[in-house]
Amino acid sequence: MRNTTRTEGKAGSSGPESRAEPLGWKPVEPPGRVTLTGRFVRLEPFDPDAHAATLFDAAHGPGADPHLWDYMSSGPFADLVSFRPYLDDVAATDDPLAFTVVDLGDGTPRGMARLMRIDTANGVGEIGHIWFGSGLQRTPGATEAIFLLAGYMFDTLGYRRFEWKCNAANGRSRRAAERFGFSFEGIFRQHMVVKDRNRDTAWFAIIDRDWPMIRRAFALWLDPANFDAAGQQKRSLTEIRAGLLS
Repeated sequence: MRNTTRTEGKAGSSGPESRAEPLGWKPVEPPGRVTLTGRFVRLEPFDPDAHAATLFDAAHGPGADPHLWDYMSSGPFADLVSFRPYLDDVAATDDPLAFTVVDLGDGTPRGMARLMRIDTANGVGEIGHIWFGSGLQRTPGATEAIFLLAGYMFDTLGYRRFEWKCNAANGRSRRAAERFGFSFEGIFRQHMVVKDRNRDTAWFAIIDRDWPMIRRAFALWLDPANFDAAGQQKRSLTEIRAGLLS
């Protein structure tokens, strides 16, 4: 669905945006507790009873990323006992709706992501509260997890806009958003207070008319032909997307 505008001005009009053509838009359904399966990972509805212990190990165990919780609204946690109430709160809501990222190679939960701030009337949703343990970071599975959730929102549910927001100081998250094809839209200054600190928020989004090209780039990057015998990528996702745009 494309939102087109007429550019000619008329007396009494408030500008081109007032001339937007009707979309024939109908509200969409909210995301549900579904399972999304790719080649590297499976995203399944978060279940604290099944996932708590392994997720604690991924986030806090030996070799865990020491900066994983720097920009999260909660954590880190001293032990599984203190982690569990946080996970129970996560499981109790449909917005945000949490998914566990499971490594298909060994069946181990490696991280989480949530669909949130769902606006079915306008077809807008956000991916947030993303954390990937060190065993998932910078792997094809991490990229595939984002691809699966974006495809679910656009292709299955018919959303118009998929957002990514993060602390403006979080360089890793900002670079990830741009790598995945989210367009930077600006900084909302003093948007939040997180852990008693100011948070300026960087906003990114993919919209429906851009998704087919971005989806194609994901598919080409994830194709086995894009990896050598050692599992190293031949072309980066950014390079592939640039080629499709040229």
